[in-house]
Amino acid sequence: MIKKITITLLAFSLASCFSFGEKAKKAKSSLGERNIQYYANKTVTSLEIPPDLTKPDSQEAFKLSEYVANIQEDTIGFSRDDVANKKAASVAGSVKVKVERLGQIRWIVVDKKVDAVWSLAKSFFKSHGFAIKRSDKKIGVMETDFLENHPEIPDQSVGLIRSMLKKAMKARYSLAIIDKYRVRIEPVDGGRKTEVHFTLNSMEEVITKAGGEDENTIWQARPKDQSLETEMLYRFMVYLGSDHTIAREQIIDVKGNQITKVEIVKGIGGYAKLKFALSKHETWENVGWALDELNIDVEDKDIKEGSFYVNVAKEKDKGILSSIFGDNAIKESYQIIVRQISSNAAEVTFNDLSEQNKQETIDFGYELLSNIAKQFQ
Repeated sequence: MIKKITITLLAFSLASCFSFGEKAKKAKSSLGERNIQYYANKTVTSLEIPPDLTKPDSQEAFKLSEYVANIQEDTIGFSRDDVANKKAASVAGSVKVKVERLGQIRWIVVDKKVDAVWSLAKSFFKSHGFAIKRSDKKIGVMETDFLENHPEIPDQSVGLIRSMLKKAMKARYSLAIIDKYRVRIEPVDGGRKTEVHFTLNSMEEVITKAGGEDENTIWQARPKDQSLETEMLYRFMVYLGSDHTIAREQIIDVKGNQITKVEIVKGIGGYAKLKFALSKHETWENVGWALDELNIDVEDKDIKEGSFYVNVAKEKDKGILSSIFGDNAIKESYQIIVRQISSNAAEVTFNDLSEQNKQETIDFGYELLSNIAKQFQ
């Protein structure tokens, strides 16, 4: 009897924590005040993620650790003290950094050449536990491996509590969340300065067939935590030597244009194309950002030609082969071309490098460009 009462009280106590969490998650921390922790020994290297073509709405995660004892387990943290001390400890010294914005895109311009910024970006992520999965200076793309976020108490520390909750009220702590970052680093102003774009991509474990004997968990794309992505960009600015107050003000105060308007129309031969009411360079910036958001593999690009060469796996081709070897085994190469068509308009076209004008390729062109267009809605 006493055991049942104890379990029931524990369940109600933790249920109230969930209630408080719902209120707490509505309050957004200021830049530099958010504690971010990653498991230094929880890198996920074998996870293959398809582009998130539906782009679900953003949502905040409930932080149970705000209401229970903090249990550490080999974590690398981005704490408030860490931010405050970064300026003095910066390996970059004092570097001029400016925040730029175009529509919904935000990035920074660093008053240093690409090679220096490249090394600093790599050091920034490595110092916080991330392994660098891809490093391609030719196209200016660096990607980290997935690393487990630390929003909750570690599983092995709450085995008994989790077990009691499951029996008493069928409630569970949030399952694992893993993050990776794509960093796009490109020269500007004749190579004297460098643009830096951060893109966050997250996955989460979800329960399937809950309550059944064959209950399991799977990975699925998680809605982007936009505030975390912005926070990491801010932290990098401070890492470069920016004053944290000035960096915060720049990010908050930077003014952007209205949401970019994109129109999809039918082009020559039935292929789709996109129309932007922007210059060629602005359209190039927007397309590059959309490809980052969709987590599409960019193999090569040529800004003068206005071309992106991308590798994409068609959804219909996924099956046994991709389940064994990953989506890379079935990816095909395509070209996305940006052209200026008037003083204030540019178009984006799709080209099948196999030169096979098949209806399925035309259909896929519509699908791919439509998904790019959706990033601006």
